[in-house]
Amino acid sequence: MSSAPELVELDTNKSDSIHTYQFLTFMLAEEEYGVDILRVQEIKGWDKTTPIPNTPPYIKGVINLRGAIVPIIDLRQRFGMEAAPYGPTTVVIVLKISGEDRERTMGIVVDAVSDVYNISIEEMKPAPDFGGIDVEFIKGLATVDEQMVIILDIDRLLDVSVIPTMDERASRTIGTHS
Repeated sequence: MSSAPELVELDTNKSDSIHTYQFLTFMLAEEEYGVDILRVQEIKGWDKTTPIPNTPPYIKGVINLRGAIVPIIDLRQRFGMEAAPYGPTTVVIVLKISGEDRERTMGIVVDAVSDVYNISIEEMKPAPDFGGIDVEFIKGLATVDEQMVIILDIDRLLDVSVIPTMDERASRTIGTHS
């Protein structure tokens, strides 16, 4: 086998499948997830956040990162998983997110950082169709060392325009109790 292909910027619109991309992987509830390593700004240990009123429960608050105010999202809660206590391996992955109008910085709380993998486009499979369940934030699935890795589209996952407002959540809750 030849040497590893050169790292290039991730562009899923390319039809050339010989390119390999690097993904930082992390653990959530014993499952491995990955994000494009070029979007990772830094990894830091969990530290207390300043809560912001009127935000969804999975938005833990904000931190001051060298003068920048960075929202922190608990990815377990964002995915509707059971909460787990933060421990010594709990980290915040600070990411660069691209939105419609600008780039911003956000952090995600994960159970632990796992590894960095080189994955080619041909190794990545599309997310399965669950018939009505939104999986648009999944860029693809890849098998690495017989372990399934879920590659996330962080721009869609952390898009603030799709985060429900308090009024929307309240009406859904009220609607389920009537």
